[in-house]
Amino acid sequence: MNSLGLFALLLAVATLLGIINYRTLKLPLAIGILLFSMLISLVVVLLNPLFEGYDLQEVPRSLLGTINLPRTLLDGALSFLLFAGAMQVDLGMIVSRGKAVAALAIVGTSLAVALLAVPVWFIFPVFGLAVPFSWCVLLGAMLAPTDPVSVVGMLRRLGLPPSLQATFAGESLFNDGVGVVIYGTMIGMATGDIASVSASDFILRFLVEAVGGGLFGAFTGWLAVTLLRGVEDAQIDLLGSLALAAGTYSLANGLHMSGPIAVVVAGMSLASKAGHRAITPQSREEMVGFWNLIDEILNALLFLLIGFELLEIRPHLAPFLMMVVAIPLSVLVRGASVFLCTIPVQLQPGERGRALGLLTWGGLRGGISVALALGLPAGELRDTLLPVCYGVVVFTIIVQGLSMGRVARWLYPERPSAVEVPPA
Repeated sequence: MNSLGLFALLLAVATLLGIINYRTLKLPLAIGILLFSMLISLVVVLLNPLFEGYDLQEVPRSLLGTINLPRTLLDGALSFLLFAGAMQVDLGMIVSRGKAVAALAIVGTSLAVALLAVPVWFIFPVFGLAVPFSWCVLLGAMLAPTDPVSVVGMLRRLGLPPSLQATFAGESLFNDGVGVVIYGTMIGMATGDIASVSASDFILRFLVEAVGGGLFGAFTGWLAVTLLRGVEDAQIDLLGSLALAAGTYSLANGLHMSGPIAVVVAGMSLASKAGHRAITPQSREEMVGFWNLIDEILNALLFLLIGFELLEIRPHLAPFLMMVVAIPLSVLVRGASVFLCTIPVQLQPGERGRALGLLTWGGLRGGISVALALGLPAGELRDTLLPVCYGVVVFTIIVQGLSMGRVARWLYPERPSAVEVPPA
């Protein structure tokens, strides 16, 4: 099957599951697609032993191998998903909350990695699982970043204070790059390709990838805004935004910088005052509609693939028990990392407790975490970490995502616009 046929198949399956969800559960589109694709995967896994001599999982696994979620997401779709969220943020508000955003994205993500790695290193042996500490750090790096797709979609529907929305959105857009940098640094040690990494080496790599990526994204964003200034043609503006997203991400990765951070900064350039002056209101309206559509399509396909990736998990009791422990532990780690990194940063005067609760429960994980887990080298350790990571991701998307509206109304009852519609 060629690429176009595979894309058509995914669109058809996503549409069919979306229709089934609309006629039955009526959940938000992406979550409904995720649930039904997981259900199909579970049925295939349960029925497979009944058909001796025939592997029901062979065809879907071969298709998943062709798609290669880690490469598809990290080398392709992520650039558009991050750009779509970044270009629509309130940049002025994010800049005003810059300390909180930086603390959560950099310090908070790093703390989350450490706070999860240490306890799971002690817990794994309880279930008879021998997991080296470097692999525990990898698990922390996979689960530390929050998912910008879920979080930004959620913020569109919750009537939260603007400063808290800006903090939430800014963290989710930037912490993916930080998590990927930590993951990329540790994967060499975990696999034995690198003997050790000193603190100075890690800091240097972080500066090159994260700071370098941010500066590169600022440059490409400035260049795009400069070229588009004075052009009153919506089609050229759309082409320019597509070139900016894809070009910034791919070039940053090629220069060994953080593609996610670079494309976020580039996208934010269109949300700046210069970006608003360069693009006419009519063109911006069409551009926002176009990128919202791209976001919805890729989001639906991503959640479809996440559901079918259940077929990649080898059913074993010990990893499943570890997953059950890791789910509440991940929530506690998220709360602790948010609390510790925001001690010197006042998120909102008089509302620290409410902001802490919302930032903790709203720390949804998503496709990036699953993609990083699937990117681990094949073997027993991958088979151990993958179900743990997958279980945490699914829990945050379904349980935390579907309950965010209620949590927001409980913490902010004075804001009636805080609806119960979860992320799409």
